[in-house]
Amino acid sequence: MKATSIEKVKELQQDASNIRNICILAHVDHGKTTLADALIASNGIISKRMAGKLRYMDSRDDEQLRGITMKSSAISLHYLLETKEYLVNLIDSPGHVDFGSEVCTAVRLCDGAIVVVDVVEGVCPQTHAVLRQAWLEKLSPILVLNKIDRLITELKFTPDEAHLHLQQVLEQVNAVTGSLYSAEVLEKTGQTESSQVEPVDGEEVVYDWSSGLADTDDSKLYFSPSHGNVVFASAVDGWGFKIQHFSRIFSKKLGIREKILTRTLWGDYYVNTKTKKIMKGAQAKGKKTLFVQFILENLWAIYDAVFIKRDKERSEKITKSLNLNISARDVRVGKSEPRAYLQSICSQWLPLADAVLSSVCQYLPSPSEINGDRVEGLMCAATKSFSALHQESRALKQDFLSCDPTSSTTIVLVSKMVAVEAKLMPQNKPRPLTIEEIMKRREIARQRHAERQEDKENGNSSTENSTPQILDENETSAEELPKNEQNEKNEQFIAFARVFSGTLKVGQTLFVLGPKYDPTSILDLNVSAGTELEEAIESNPHVSQTSVTSIYLWMGRELESLEEAPAGCIVGIGGLEDVVLNSATLCSSMACPPFNALTVDVAPIIRVAVEPYLLSEMNNLVDGLKLLNQADPCVQVMVQETGEHVVIAAGEVHLQRCLDDLKNRFSKIEIKASAPIVPFRETVIKRPKVDVLNELIETQDKNIMQKWSKEKEEKTALSKNGKSKNGSVVIETPNKQSTLVVRAVPLPTDVVKILEEQSDLLKLLSSMEGFIKNIIETIHSQLKIKQETLEQIKQLKSSLEAAFSSAGRRKWSNAVDRIWSFGPRGNGPNILLNNEDDYNRPSIWTCAYVDDDLQNIGMYRECDQSIVSGFQLATLSGPLCEEPMHGVCFVVEEWKISAPPAASTEGQKEQEDRSEDKVVTFKEDEPATPVQNYSQVGLLSGRLISASKEACRRSFQAQPQRLMAAMYTCNVQATAEVLGKVYAVLGRREGRVLSEDLRDGTNSFDIHATLPVAESFGFAEEIRKRTSGLASPQLVFSHWEVVNSDPFWVPTTEEEIQHYGEKADFENQAIKYMNSVRRRKGLFVEEKTVEHAEKQRTLSKNK
Repeated sequence: MKATSIEKVKELQQDASNIRNICILAHVDHGKTTLADALIASNGIISKRMAGKLRYMDSRDDEQLRGITMKSSAISLHYLLETKEYLVNLIDSPGHVDFGSEVCTAVRLCDGAIVVVDVVEGVCPQTHAVLRQAWLEKLSPILVLNKIDRLITELKFTPDEAHLHLQQVLEQVNAVTGSLYSAEVLEKTGQTESSQVEPVDGEEVVYDWSSGLADTDDSKLYFSPSHGNVVFASAVDGWGFKIQHFSRIFSKKLGIREKILTRTLWGDYYVNTKTKKIMKGAQAKGKKTLFVQFILENLWAIYDAVFIKRDKERSEKITKSLNLNISARDVRVGKSEPRAYLQSICSQWLPLADAVLSSVCQYLPSPSEINGDRVEGLMCAATKSFSALHQESRALKQDFLSCDPTSSTTIVLVSKMVAVEAKLMPQNKPRPLTIEEIMKRREIARQRHAERQEDKENGNSSTENSTPQILDENETSAEELPKNEQNEKNEQFIAFARVFSGTLKVGQTLFVLGPKYDPTSILDLNVSAGTELEEAIESNPHVSQTSVTSIYLWMGRELESLEEAPAGCIVGIGGLEDVVLNSATLCSSMACPPFNALTVDVAPIIRVAVEPYLLSEMNNLVDGLKLLNQADPCVQVMVQETGEHVVIAAGEVHLQRCLDDLKNRFSKIEIKASAPIVPFRETVIKRPKVDVLNELIETQDKNIMQKWSKEKEEKTALSKNGKSKNGSVVIETPNKQSTLVVRAVPLPTDVVKILEEQSDLLKLLSSMEGFIKNIIETIHSQLKIKQETLEQIKQLKSSLEAAFSSAGRRKWSNAVDRIWSFGPRGNGPNILLNNEDDYNRPSIWTCAYVDDDLQNIGMYRECDQSIVSGFQLATLSGPLCEEPMHGVCFVVEEWKISAPPAASTEGQKEQEDRSEDKVVTFKEDEPATPVQNYSQVGLLSGRLISASKEACRRSFQAQPQRLMAAMYTCNVQATAEVLGKVYAVLGRREGRVLSEDLRDGTNSFDIHATLPVAESFGFAEEIRKRTSGLASPQLVFSHWEVVNSDPFWVPTTEEEIQHYGEKADFENQAIKYMNSVRRRKGLFVEEKTVEHAEKQRTLSKNK
């Protein structure tokens, strides 16, 4: 097939109903790029023989070297289905977990997805992730069961065994989809019923959670071959099919209607040869199913004849029966290269591109069929309500749904910025010569040839005269060379974008809307075009204006220039590098809200500090870091307080790619990178009952608070109501005006898990907290909060109450209502709890309960925020190694504010009289409000912040302290021969095996383990070397886990001294981690060094 011309692509772009925007999603090494090669070969862009070998969409050198995809890349394909032509915009996305952000940018631009699953490996962790990502973005997927050839050549399955295995894999995929669907339905049903059902007095409301699932229609949700959304394929051999293909063939042979065959080819059906009817119950009666008899046995016969036995005569019979035209070369090399011979047969019999692209065009939606729920999800954040948007903003929903190229409103989404070398830009490519230029060059060549002939006839006399002319021509071209080389070194940024409405044209002026842009702030001003609009734009930091300088069509490794791009197209946009960092919204109207932020499952966790070899090149490094931050949507670049430039990446492979790009593309200097920096967390645990030798602790007191023992003894007299002060810390401000008593306790595990999962709700809750009662009813409209979000906040409170109750009702009684704040940054897994009897503070949950009685909600004390600020600072950097705290509850047992010291002047006495009572009171004729705006008592507020921070840190140190390490979930697939080697590598790196499952019908094991992130560097390379490439791990960040060893442990009992020695001069895991972090941050490290060492001599040597 000839390559599709750009003019044809431009013609197909005009009709959005003929466009399909799709992406390929899969686990790593499941065959995405090989499948993409087969689809590209169908358009004549590459040779069909090179499909699967060329990896056309992997344009980077490191992608070709590692054999994995690292960035999303797009290409436009033309496909003819019957008489209708389609334009398929295909995006190939990475499957490695480190590049999950690239998957998010690809999914956001598409309407459908091709989910590829290796039938041998089955559903893997990244398969779960991409299915969830497609579900959240409301994409319509089709399933490709790839690598069926491995069932024949590697596992040696029979057709019946392969059919059973394929059914199991399909059920696994549908189970993942079903779990996502049921979770969403139950969530919506629970919110609806909880808002409608009111409890009867004395009775408990019991919800029927299954009712929502029973009332919903999920018939088109799951993958089923009879629905046409499942393709059976082998991308490496170039074949694929849907059962509809065989139903058309056998309906003519058997005389059975095609619809009936389509429904029965997949399932427990067989053909009764006598009656020529399709019957059910093939497995119970020992019959061959239709899928095995009509499809798999034919496939197995071809592989057996061509690839396994290499029977030439039988192969020729098969090709003749199928009416295939096989080239003489493929027939000739059939025995020496059976794979090539097999590919030529199967690719003609069952073309993979036809099976996949026909499913895409028939079953996946076009841009004009976009769902209304998805439009609202794109226009509003998860916690915002679409109905709360401005009226003009809501009117733009119709522009999204119509996807009309003639619309006056142009809406474009930029998902990422792509760095492209200048030499690859269309304007910098060598253009074809014109006829005049060819004639001119031909004349010059003739003159030179004539001069050389004259030189031969006349000797060397005229050589000197002709040589300078040639040198002059070379010199002029050499002068231009440095300029070209200089242009080639420049990196240009092209926006990876999709047009949702209108037509994008070169030279068009659009508004660039940042993620924090609020259209209400501009629309309420009623500004008109001209000077007023320019002033409004200049005053708003989240909006700017830009002009589109160029538009490009993505063609894999190449770019093609376009003059315009109608709605529904995926294009590249030039000239946005100065106004767009990673993603943005472009619109011709300022009423458009910014698109919802991308949901990235993989968070950057590994960091390195970088610096140039030569300090004079520091500016080049800073510029390169800016370009790197713009080119990669997942990387984070920051400058620490110490002045270090830090690059934060998602994993080891991602980090290596970032450093290579920084060195070779963006800064173009030699850089030095530090050892990978891994974050830790600090926490407290319950006091252990046994020591390190499992001896019962009776009278041992290893409390680090012995440093303040004298101070503590003096202040224990301040006990409140006769309560014990065990573990509490008493802190006073320097002027003795305020006293704080704080105690640190570990939070229950379930509570910490809930706080980690609901960090977004906690952040929203912190922003809502603090509003007075008379504006509580308007706060929700000001923040544009959905009613569903308020229900989620109430459910969060209920789940916290249940978790606290299960941890101990007496210990955590009424703890949820007494929550003061979450930290650090207002949404972390630490809690500040109010246990002061004399301080009836408003609950943090007040703003979520608008319809309830808010008369007796309490009052805020002056300097209340100072206590919270000190708590936030303390939880942000703990005392062990200045790392954030995790899972710690700080209980404020007492907070007293007394009158300041006696003053000498009358003015100070009057101020003292006014400050005697710091509790907020209200007049009888005024309604009580939960917040009063008082002027800050600056000196007291600052001292309270310091006292609160120091109280939290000391109470933390009063408990048994532990470090928490970041943990990876490690999934390894290995055969029984290398299982022991995998265990040995995990054991050396402090890993812990959780489960080990044998795959059905194979000799490979699925190993699930946990591995500290600090011990993971070089883990993948080592495990591949030890197992000779038979095992490859997949590391995904999972959780934080307490390091069991005590970083301050020293032997004290006789048994410990006898076992470990008096000095116990060894480093446990916790102190090794802690000292490395403290040493890196420049903190004091308690270690012994030998300054003056002398050689030890024995008595025998002295004689």
